[in-house]
Amino acid sequence: MLKITKSDIVAVAVKPNQYPPDDMFEIAFAGRSNVGKSSLLNLLTGRKKLARVSGSPGKTRTINFYLVNDTFRIVDLPGYGYAKVSKSISANWGDMMEVYFKNRRGLRKVVQLVDVRHEPSKQDVQMYDYLRHYGLDGIVVATKADKVSNRELQKNISVIRKTLGLSGEDKVIPVSALKKTGQGELLTEIERILEG
Repeated sequence: MLKITKSDIVAVAVKPNQYPPDDMFEIAFAGRSNVGKSSLLNLLTGRKKLARVSGSPGKTRTINFYLVNDTFRIVDLPGYGYAKVSKSISANWGDMMEVYFKNRRGLRKVVQLVDVRHEPSKQDVQMYDYLRHYGLDGIVVATKADKVSNRELQKNISVIRKTLGLSGEDKVIPVSALKKTGQGELLTEIERILEG
């Protein structure tokens, strides 16, 4: 299993000219505001404050690039779907992500996060379709897995699979940042992608 021993932020970008050089593989993370993306990134890297966890949703408005083990990058994409963010800002996010997805040669996969307690939203479905369009789909992380019982977890994962139209090969990995579970399986998947 992949072990992350080193991780540092290397770029905070809004435009492509602010991206780091396109010279290594990248795994990006996308999800609605407040889905637990920062907590997940901190769990994966074993660093409490690598990604800033915020109580107010819609905080990440930039694409944040983290250099991991000096060999690949984790990319934190802006959260989507937060009502209090103005239309013009949320429109910019779409453009910003599209530019990144379309032109980034090193981008291998986008891990989509959904909250296991709720059926994926219309925006989650749009996002997954978007990833499918770019061939970046295949891994969904069901966050906040500690908030539901085991029976509910299985039932909710089925709902996630159905709502997002996942194939049999697509992975849904339940993760709890609080209980520190699920990150091993996700790191194994990331390793597989990087070696693939």
